[in-house]
Amino acid sequence: MLNIFTLANGRLFQEEIESLEELSRFQPIWVDLEAPTPEEKRWVKQYYGLSIPEDAMDEDIEESARFYEEDNGDLHIRSDFLIAGDDEPRTVRVAFILNLMNNALKSHGVLFSIHDEDVPVFRLLRLRARRAPGLIEDAKEVLLKLFDADAEYSADTLEGIYDELEKVSRQVLAGEVSDTLAGEVLEAIAHQEDLNGRIRRNVMDTRRAVSFMMRSRMLSASQFEEARQILRDIESLDSHTAFLFDKINFLMDATVGFININQNKIIKIFSVASVALLPPTLVASLYGMNLQFPEIQVLGRAAYPYVLFMMAASALVPMWYFRKRGWLR
Repeated sequence: MLNIFTLANGRLFQEEIESLEELSRFQPIWVDLEAPTPEEKRWVKQYYGLSIPEDAMDEDIEESARFYEEDNGDLHIRSDFLIAGDDEPRTVRVAFILNLMNNALKSHGVLFSIHDEDVPVFRLLRLRARRAPGLIEDAKEVLLKLFDADAEYSADTLEGIYDELEKVSRQVLAGEVSDTLAGEVLEAIAHQEDLNGRIRRNVMDTRRAVSFMMRSRMLSASQFEEARQILRDIESLDSHTAFLFDKINFLMDATVGFININQNKIIKIFSVASVALLPPTLVASLYGMNLQFPEIQVLGRAAYPYVLFMMAASALVPMWYFRKRGWLR
């Protein structure tokens, strides 16, 4: 899908392009390619003279491979954006290409973004730009606003983690935690830990991208100050992610502790049962030997019930004592 965005009366308007002729009718500041087809890439190359590299969304982590400037003045930025709205949070790599140096090219002053799937941050910016006149001034402003929205999206996701961990805290600290509940709690904690880690990586990547824009001296004075504000917002998110990691570790330890308590209860039952059965075993062993006991000779036929009574009494007395001491609770 190839979408272009134009400025009109201070608002950002979107147009979906289905042919090269439609592309030539607009003067956009932002061209967004979502899972572009070879034909759409060819349109961009024919009209703008911009060749989209095949490795535009590679998973390189080196800064020199993700933030660099071409000889013709094209700035290349590869940044990750978070998707946290479904059961499997993930990050999507987005490649940005921005030409601010070469006035001879039709791509001058146009931001190109290439990604494989729709990104929530992009939808958020499009919605805001349509409703707020003057929010976007040029292609650089689009890129800055995308990173600003990404930081805000990460902050909103962190608030969601706070809410989910609050629910988990009430389950864990309310009282008895069964093994089934403990399994559900551990699954929820692991999910939130993974999401928190992705947020931390996402804001770190956004910090690197914004810092590169500031170093490249491509921003105006007001945009430079806006970039500094984005970095300050990201800085505040770091402390929140660190706190959430501590809270997650506490809840994890508490849940594992309840699992150990449940296991110890089972072991205690076996231990008490084995101790309680020692006296009956001793009675059975004594009267089972080939010895002549006077009471057996006197009781005659009643000797068998007598021995059974002795075994039962020797088992019940320890159980009563253990229960009185609270060892069976």
